[in-house]
Amino acid sequence: MALALLTACSSAGSLHEVAIETPLQPKLDVSSFSHILIAGFIVGGSDEVDANRETARLLRSQLRNRSDLRVVEADVLSLTEMALRKEVGEGFNDAVPLAEPNTIAEEQELEEYERVFADLGFWQELGASHQQPLIVTGTVLFTPHARAGFVTQEQESYDSFGRRRVVPIRAYRERTGYVLSPKFVFIDGRTGATLYTESHREEILYEAEQNTPALSSYFELMDRLLPTFLSALSTQTIRGTRILLR
Repeated sequence: MALALLTACSSAGSLHEVAIETPLQPKLDVSSFSHILIAGFIVGGSDEVDANRETARLLRSQLRNRSDLRVVEADVLSLTEMALRKEVGEGFNDAVPLAEPNTIAEEQELEEYERVFADLGFWQELGASHQQPLIVTGTVLFTPHARAGFVTQEQESYDSFGRRRVVPIRAYRERTGYVLSPKFVFIDGRTGATLYTESHREEILYEAEQNTPALSSYFELMDRLLPTFLSALSTQTIRGTRILLR
């Protein structure tokens, strides 16, 4: 039916492909801020990557190029160690002990550290020291991941006449990789209050014989998340095409 309609239309006129752009409004109103501070992150999982510093460095780099907010240059806070030393978050659910970062394998285990984000006084004091910016913090869990089982894959073959055939087959495969689960927390540096949070989860798997460095996997996973992170702060544009009849 669609093909018949398209054929009828093309016989009556010409079809033209037109580029279109659709703006997406930011999830967070940042008009009252002139600066943004990437403070640091609570981290857990693999110690192959310094997820705190790498995440802060990557977000700062992206914001310098793709945001109107001025990025505050400041040392990245080691919030995990600060929480363990009770320098931040003290008095908020202290009865529950905090797990050591390198023993954390699940997102739920990081939830006990979220008492840090409830410490309004700490964030307000930090904001006062850096021109009362929008503060970005949160949690980052980066863990090894493995999966094994039967998968369907295509096998290519050629017959005696040189004709190519592709046949689906079931094969047992072992794959290893990583899971990246960040939770971004946006805090008002004037009041210390949390304005918005968003969570993500991405995973990547490689063939067992493929030796991919952990840092490369981390960057590949972060590349998938960056557009969503940036869309919380500024207008993003979706580009596509549309067919018009003339």
